[in-house]
Amino acid sequence: MKHVLGHLRRADEDFDLIEDGDTIAVGVSGGKDSMALLFALHLYKNFARYKYSISAATVDLGFPGFKAALITDYCASLGIAHTVVKTRIADIVFEAREEKNPCSLCSKMRKAALFTHIKQQGISKCAFAHHRDDCLESLLMSMLYEGRMRTFKPKTYLDRKDVTLIRPLILLPEKEISAAAVRHDLPVAKNPCPASGVTKRQQIKELLAHISANNSGARGNMLTALKNIDQYSLWD
Repeated sequence: MKHVLGHLRRADEDFDLIEDGDTIAVGVSGGKDSMALLFALHLYKNFARYKYSISAATVDLGFPGFKAALITDYCASLGIAHTVVKTRIADIVFEAREEKNPCSLCSKMRKAALFTHIKQQGISKCAFAHHRDDCLESLLMSMLYEGRMRTFKPKTYLDRKDVTLIRPLILLPEKEISAAAVRHDLPVAKNPCPASGVTKRQQIKELLAHISANNSGARGNMLTALKNIDQYSLWD
């Protein structure tokens, strides 16, 4: 986890993600990214600048076959409290609404359920496992499908929810997470969503992979461009 923790530390120091006395609720889907984030934040407590505690919460969308117990057991092995938030989001999105592009609505409902839960627990800081490639994919999706340039930030205060959302893995390449998950044999709960792998994001992921195959520095340059607010040339 050396590379993972190194990127986490840099993100924490660059963007002031963690403050002394924080209680951080980690949103854990069961995928490799969120499981790696949970493990990394658990280890990072040993040498972080500030003292903090973590808990974990998983939003169960209601798909049959989702193995939430696998996440609960892993959290228990780390001494981390874990809560499963039961919902009917799958039925609403795929049955009642029959959404053709379900990801946006599902994401909004999932976040709302998670934030409502953590506020009920008296927690006001939440961590998501978005990494560098997620950030760059969101930027391209915004440009190509929405006609605007935007992506998520390392740290965001959501005033309507009174929740600060942090993304400690924002500087980390996805391949580093994949490698760490294999090395440390992190358990992964399979995503049962029928839209998994057939979304616009998957198309953008493949496009970015094609670009990077011909320009190995493309992803790094894109991330540098996001941070380089003093030198940009757009139509103001």
